[in-house]
Amino acid sequence: MLLAYEIGLVAGVDEVGRGPLVGNVVTAAVILDVNNPVEGLKDSKKCTEKQLHALNEDIQAKALCFAFGQATPAEIDELNILHATMLAMTRAVNGLSITPEHVLVDGNRVPRQLGVPATPCIKGDGTYACIAAASILAKVARDAQMVDLDRRHPEYGFARHKGYPTLEHRQALIDHGVLIEHRKSFGPVQRCL
Repeated sequence: MLLAYEIGLVAGVDEVGRGPLVGNVVTAAVILDVNNPVEGLKDSKKCTEKQLHALNEDIQAKALCFAFGQATPAEIDELNILHATMLAMTRAVNGLSITPEHVLVDGNRVPRQLGVPATPCIKGDGTYACIAAASILAKVARDAQMVDLDRRHPEYGFARHKGYPTLEHRQALIDHGVLIEHRKSFGPVQRCL
């Protein structure tokens, strides 16, 4: 399916990492160049690992600009995951080197403090090229963080489950305890404290 390219300075925004028990929630904002399209863009959840990395490089090479935003486990615990995600999205949009005319946000809500008009787009990562691009950048960035965390704590299996509450991860919490990178407000982590 060919995704729509928006005309003008439209930024797509998406997040990765709302459901995991560990690590940052990571967001990306991307303004694509309609004169230099990225071939094969699609929702990051429909990409193979190889496709993700190839598209990530292509997006970074061809986009007019892109930026990342994050919220830490401490911010997630303080604000809750929804508000921390909105904060991370705001950080991504504010990090763009070009101010967008409009922002398309994957999901049913938009951050209140963006300072530019924004529209929520349910299933936007399967509809708009700029949101699909943001989903790919955010996923590759967060997955890399999980691989790095796995190197430091191989007993948890982060490279395999990316921090999601799999049986393996929940058992590792019981066996090895809670790390500083865990989200202490999330039920399976709270029960191990």
